[in-house]
Amino acid sequence: MREGEHVGKADGFVAIRDANPKAETHLLVLPERHVDTFRDVAAFPPDEAKRMLDFVAETARDAGLSDYRVLVNVGERAGQTIFHLHWHVLGGRVSGMPA
Repeated sequence: MREGEHVGKADGFVAIRDANPKAETHLLVLPERHVDTFRDVAAFPPDEAKRMLDFVAETARDAGLSDYRVLVNVGERAGQTIFHLHWHVLGGRVSGMPA
């Protein structure tokens, strides 16, 4: 990742702009430690999972979003193309999704 893509960082997590945005605002929140998919979210201790969700909300707030979608694609047939857990934070008009 180029440095300019980063929009936020917290202990163990990073937020970046999606390289192929599907919305007016399209950010990705990733844990620094590798977990393939949301199916494996239990690998995170409860306090770390809470910090991850808090960081997802903080990332949206910092981007100036009050109304937004949070999306996780789980598995290839669901559209997951990068097998490292990540949360999509989508704000504004979203391509291919109902309003």
